[in-house]
Formats: sequence, structure tokens, C-alpha cells
Amino acid sequence: MMHFKHIIVIALTSYFMSACLSPETEEPSPLPQKQSFADNLIDHDEPISAGPLSGLYRNAGLNSPVILIVPGSGPTDLNGNNPLGVNASTYKHLSKSLSDAGISTVRVDKRGMFSSAEGGDPNAVTVDIYAQDYRNWVEAIRTETGQSCIYMLGHSEGALMVTAASIGNENVCGLILVAGVGRSFGDLLREQLKANPANFIIIKEAFKIIETLERGEHADTTDMNIALRPLFAAPVQDFMISLMQSDPAQMAKEANKKTLIIQGRHDLQVSVKDAEILADATGGRLVIIDDMNHVLKDAPKSRRKNIATYKKPNLPISDGVVEAIRVFIEE
Repeated sequence: MMHFKHIIVIALTSYFMSACLSPETEEPSPLPQKQSFADNLIDHDEPISAGPLSGLYRNAGLNSPVILIVPGSGPTDLNGNNPLGVNASTYKHLSKSLSDAGISTVRVDKRGMFSSAEGGDPNAVTVDIYAQDYRNWVEAIRTETGQSCIYMLGHSEGALMVTAASIGNENVCGLILVAGVGRSFGDLLREQLKANPANFIIIKEAFKIIETLERGEHADTTDMNIALRPLFAAPVQDFMISLMQSDPAQMAKEANKKTLIIQGRHDLQVSVKDAEILADATGGRLVIIDDMNHVLKDAPKSRRKNIATYKKPNLPISDGVVEAIRVFIEE
């Protein structure tokens, strides 16, 4: 990771960009040896695939509901970790806790990354391409488990992806949008940049670049401030344009699915306002967890102490997350 003293915060490069600039340097997520899916209860992870895409299946028991967990942006792996500064193991904790509550899960690596390295170029992606990947995952999981429909959980940027994948898809039982954005991604990025006072040096240039991408045009990186290059790198601009042309709230409304929105009040990257927008659009259940941050851990408001939890893999996720999901599925 490139470090820029006093400039960009970890949150921007870790959770906004979905493409990985150097996928060939990443080590695949370790996958255990495959065993039989016929087992009634598997209290550990088992490999599962959807074509060239790979994931881990945790079986909570015969006929248990199944949730597909879709990761947030950047090179975030199926455990919720990211070489750009995140080692929280959020999805690993979530999967285990849901299994304890009688809910099976499949968590996955994105195309071109980690165990899905053979799935394609991780930079040559759009919202539509990811949506098709997750539609394929729903079908693969239904085939393996025998379930008639699958719940889809998207974290952060993943919330948009599962929403897109669920539109017109009768095999999706419901949507669980965790720390999902309700506004345009251009507006979100402006807010994230403004939130860190140290970014005043690059704020005007950054806003001009965002405006360029919002018009569907590519930004010239030749003379771009070195602090902005990781965020607006040329290989990821097509994906960013795709993101900025998406309306998360309108898409969630169009999906017309039973929906749960979960948001932490101490999230530094996505606001309660975003959750309220999604809830209004979908008529879904809104659950606000007071102390929870973006990686689903209890954390203080202090920016430094909050981000410190991003590197604490042994810290459990907030208590309210699994209970909210359990109630949502049972109702």
C-alpha cells in the first residue's frame, strides 16, 4: 500500500474502489479440502464454486436458510480482510455467528481476486458484471443446498451489488443491506473526502475528478496529485463511472424484495442518513446499532480509535447484527 502522510484515510482506498490494481500479487484465500454437502451439519467452512468463482459454505443444518455474503469494495476477501489496511475478519465472524443461530452462509471472493483469481480481470468490471456473478452464485447455492431461494447480504458497496442481482430474480428470498449507501457514490465520496480535514490540500482537484467521472468521462492521471492516484487510478475508472451512474435507492425500490437495512451509528464511511434513504425506498425494516462502525465492530466515535478496530481480527462483531438478521428471516 502506498502511504501518504496527512492525506487520504484508509477508508477511502479500502472501501470505495472495487477493483484491485495488482491482483496477481495477492495470495488466494485458503480453501479446505471439500467434503460432502450431504452432511446434516458442518461446523466449519467447506469450498463451494460458481464456475470459476470460489467461496466458503458453512452449513448450519438440514433445511436451514442460506445467506450469500457479498463483500464490500476494494480487494476485500471473503473473510472481510483487505491488504489496504483492513484485518477485521468481519465476514468470518458473521458466518460463524449466523451458523450458531441456525443460519447457513456462503461467503465469496470477487472475480479475479484471491480464491476467485481465475474468474477474470478484477479491473474489467461494472455493476452489471458483478450482478451477474451474484445471480450465478444464487443458482449455484440453490443447486448445492436444495433451497428454493437464497437470502443476499451485501456489505458496504456489496449492498448495491446484491440489490442489482436481485432485480427480477424470483430465487432471492430477501435482501440484507449492511452499511449500504443510499445516495449517489459521487456524493458519498465527496462526503468522505471532506470528513478528513487533512484532505484540504487535494479536495478541489478530487471534486473535479469526481465531476468528470459522473459525466461518464475518464480523468487524466498524468498530472494527478500523487495522493489521489490510488483512488482514481486509470484501471478502475470504468468501474467508478459505472458506480456513479447507479442510484442505490431507486434500484432497491425496483428490486421489490423483503428488505432489512442494518447501519451502525459510529460508521465513519456510511451514514444513518443512507440507511434511512434505503428504508424509505424499500419500506424495509431499519435497524440502527448505536456503537457499531463500518466493519461491524463496537467502536468509539474517535476517528483514530474507530479505525484501529479495522485491524483487530479477534474483536467480535456487534451483538445486534445477528439478532436482527435472525428476526428478519423468521418473520
